[in-house]
Amino acid sequence: MNVLPEKQKEVVQTLLSMTGSMEKALGCLSYSLLCDIKDHNLLSVFEEWENREKLDQYLKSDIFGVLLGTKSLLCHPHGIQNYGT
Repeated sequence: MNVLPEKQKEVVQTLLSMTGSMEKALGCLSYSLLCDIKDHNLLSVFEEWENREKLDQYLKSDIFGVLLGTKSLLCHPHGIQNYGT
């Protein structure tokens, strides 16, 4: 995510607030917020899921809606990449 500089703190706080919910989410093996070392406005959320079924359930959840809700705070739309098999 390429966050608007004036919204960086707000986005980071929102994403960090999701940590507890993600740790409890059925099928979520890990949830990490990553920040580019040179540009703190470039963020990535890395999630690891037990299987595709659990991921698909999450993509329909309210908590995923929170993640999508950050789009108005970004310079460019979200990019979602799936590295699964």
